[in-house]
Amino acid sequence: MDKTSLIEQVLENGSEVTLFTRPRRFGKSLNISMLQNFFSIGTNPALFDGLYISGNKELCRKYMGKYPVVSISLKGVDADSYEKACAQLARIINREARRFQFLLESDKLTDVDKALLVELLEREMSEDAITNSLQVLTELLEINYDKQVVVLIDEYDVPLAKAHENGYYDKMVLLIRNMFRNVLKTNSSLAFAVLTGCPRIAKESIFTGLNNFKVYSITNADFDETFGFTDKETQTMLRYYEMEDKYEEVKEWYDGYRFGKADVYCPWDVVNYCNDHIHNPEAEPENYWMNTSGNSVIHHFIDSINEPDMLTKTELEWLINGKTVIKQIDEMVTYNDLYSTMDHLWSTLFMTGYLTQRGRESDGRYCLAIPNREIRNIITERILTLFQQEVKKDGKMAEQFCQALLGGKSAEVESLLNLYLQKTVSVRDTFVRKSLKENFYHGILLGLLGYKATWLTKSNAESGTGYSDILVEVPDNRTGIVIELKYAENGDMDAACAKALEQIEEKDYVDRLRQDGMRNFIKYGIACFKKDCKVVVGE
Repeated sequence: MDKTSLIEQVLENGSEVTLFTRPRRFGKSLNISMLQNFFSIGTNPALFDGLYISGNKELCRKYMGKYPVVSISLKGVDADSYEKACAQLARIINREARRFQFLLESDKLTDVDKALLVELLEREMSEDAITNSLQVLTELLEINYDKQVVVLIDEYDVPLAKAHENGYYDKMVLLIRNMFRNVLKTNSSLAFAVLTGCPRIAKESIFTGLNNFKVYSITNADFDETFGFTDKETQTMLRYYEMEDKYEEVKEWYDGYRFGKADVYCPWDVVNYCNDHIHNPEAEPENYWMNTSGNSVIHHFIDSINEPDMLTKTELEWLINGKTVIKQIDEMVTYNDLYSTMDHLWSTLFMTGYLTQRGRESDGRYCLAIPNREIRNIITERILTLFQQEVKKDGKMAEQFCQALLGGKSAEVESLLNLYLQKTVSVRDTFVRKSLKENFYHGILLGLLGYKATWLTKSNAESGTGYSDILVEVPDNRTGIVIELKYAENGDMDAACAKALEQIEEKDYVDRLRQDGMRNFIKYGIACFKKDCKVVVGE
C-alpha cells in the first residue's frame, strides 16, 4: 500500500519533533523505515517510482536523499532488570553507531570526535554514554556532511512499558527522559525528528520543554489514513490476490477501527490473512493481532468485573453484543496509572486498540465499542476462562450438572445450566453472528464438562456424516453422550431443540461413540436464547 503521503505531511506540519501514537501492528515501524529510505543520503530514488510522493517533484528534489539519518527502534528493550535493559539499549545504539564507522576515516572529525564514536562502538556503555549517544551521533554526522540530521525513533515507549512490568520504572523514565532531552531539545544538529509509540504518556515528562512538539494520536484527523489500511486499500489488496469473495469476512474480522475521521483495518491482520489464503484458500480467519501480545490490558479489564468502582457485567455485555459505552478518555495516562481506576483502564483500552470510537457526545466523551470479530474473540475467550475458573471453585454444582447429564435428567440439566448462564456474560445481540453466539454457549458447556477429569470430551469432532458439537465418553459405564447446541434466534427454543435432535439422527453423530466402544447413548438437544436455555433428551 502506498503510504508515501506521510512524507509530504511530515514536512508540511513544520514540527521539529512529531510523535505518532497508534496501537501495535498498525504500520508504525514500516512507516519509519519508509522515512529513513526517503531522507537518507545515498538512497535509491527508484524505490519511490510510481508512488504518490514521486508526483511531488519539487519536494523530492529538495528532500529525497538529502539528510544523514539516525534511526533506532526501542522495541527490543525487554528485560527483567534495569541493568539488563541498559545493556539492551546499549546494543541498539551500538548497532546504529556501526552504520557510521566510516566517520573514523573522516578528515572533518578531530581525534576527540572520533573518540566519542569509538565509545558508542563499544558493547559496554555507561549510563552517561547512553543518554548522550544520539546527540553525539547527530553532531558527528552534521560535522561530516555539513547538514543537520533527521532522527527517527520507533516504539519509544516499549522500554517504559517493560520497566513498569518489572519494577524499575522510575529509573528507566529518567534515562529515556535524559536521552530524549539531549537529542531532541538541546541539539542544534537536529533537522527534525519523528517518533512512534502506543500511548502518549506525556505526563511522564519524557518530552519536557520541547517547544516545537506535536502529537498525532488516534483521535487526530491529521495523518488518520497513514496508519492502517482503508477500505479501498483493503479491497485493492484482495483484488490483487484474487480474493474479492473474502471481502465480507475480512471486514467482519479486521475492520472497525476509527482513527480521526478515517475507518481503517488492522494491516497486520489483512496481510497475514492474505498470506495464509495464498497457501491455503480454505484457511479460517485467525486472531493474528491477538497473538502478538500477552493481552494483559484486556485481562485486567475483564478480571475487574464487578469489583468496586470497576467494570460492571452490564457494560461488558453491552460491548460484547455490539453496543457502545460512553466514557471520558485521558490520552496522557501514565504507565503507573494504567490500571489504577476504571477511567484510566477505559483510556488504555482505547489507545491500545482493544476498543475504538463510534462518535463523541456533546460533552467530549467518546462512544466506545469493540472494533471487530477478532477483538470480540479475545474478550469472549477471557470471559470463558474466568467462567471455567469459577466452575472449579463451585465443584458441587458442576458435579450435579455432570451427574444429571449422565443420568439423562433433562429437567435437572436445564435447571443447572440456567443457573450458570445467569452467572456469566451472554452473547445475544443481533450485531453478533449466530455462529458466534452458539460458540459462546458451546464454551460454557465445555467448561462445565471439563470438571470431570475422567470423561473424554471432544468438541466439533467428525462423526457419522458431519461434525457434532460435543461428544462425551464416560469409560466407567461405556456411556456416550451427544450434545447438539442451537441458538434460538427467534426465541423458539422448542423448535431449536427439535432441530438439534433431528440433526443428531440425520448425521448419525453416535457413530464415533459406537466406534470408540461406547454401548449406551444419550442424545441432547440444547437451545439457548439470551440467558435462558431448554434441554431435551432424545430417544
